[in-house]
Amino acid sequence: MRKVLLWAAGNAWLRDRVPRTAAARRAVRRFMPGERMEDALDAAEAFGRQGISTLFTRLGENLDALADADAVAEHYRGLIDAIAERGLDGHVSIKLTQLGLDLDVERAFEHTRALADHAVGRGGMLWIDMESSPYVETTVALYERLLTVQPRAGICLQAYLRRTPGDIQRLLPHAPAIRLVKGAYAEPVDLAVQTRTEVDAAYAACALVMLQARAAGTPIEVGLGTHDVRLVELIEHHAAAIGLDRTAFEVQMLYGIRSDEQRRLAAAGYRVRDLIAYGDAWYPWYLRRLAERPANLAFAFRQLVPF
Repeated sequence: MRKVLLWAAGNAWLRDRVPRTAAARRAVRRFMPGERMEDALDAAEAFGRQGISTLFTRLGENLDALADADAVAEHYRGLIDAIAERGLDGHVSIKLTQLGLDLDVERAFEHTRALADHAVGRGGMLWIDMESSPYVETTVALYERLLTVQPRAGICLQAYLRRTPGDIQRLLPHAPAIRLVKGAYAEPVDLAVQTRTEVDAAYAACALVMLQARAAGTPIEVGLGTHDVRLVELIEHHAAAIGLDRTAFEVQMLYGIRSDEQRRLAAAGYRVRDLIAYGDAWYPWYLRRLAERPANLAFAFRQLVPF
């Protein structure tokens, strides 16, 4: 089922037609508060009252024109301003392909640098999301370059990729901020581990390497981007064994997934951040969310065939 969903996420014919259906739009509301920036900001205010911070992202990926990248950058600049004006503890996460990476790497870097500077200037932080394997090396290299001019920036790494432990070691000397996720793209076996057991083991190993570096004095910020509470608690147990408490990392979950656990973890003293996505380019993102957590399929089916 995961393979089918990931195939559907990349199918252009489905991407053009499925979002037009009322049933699909009804189903996606489980994972996003709405398509407008204001919907995301309003949801963040509600999370803030529960002691939960926010990470915002506007959905969308590859572009056809640099003018579109300029418009995306301007949108994110406005989002950063709106977060600050509302007094939210909110960060922003961007995809480099949204900023024209396929068209002009230098333009994408300049947009990223300018947004990172603007976010820090307004009391926030910019994160770079990770995309499929053809973009990983370029993304990591651009992040390394960004840290030389704006050290207050973060990157997402995917635990299922075989190269990720090396990327962590590569970035540690730069005092990075790393958001670790399991991985949401269909990658071949030579690039990524495949089974759930392997992915969980890779995730725990990567997280512990980062926390051990933090315990040894490396200034690294660690975000655990997972809904697997059992895994979070296992990592917290190992962190305690090396002298770190549960505030040494941040738990980052998606809007609409395990909301009860987000509140419970926040009440238990964990730092929790909810990732809120918005925008109309939600189809591939939504299918990847279903592929990550098959338990969501029952909910999606009920929306597609309501009784």
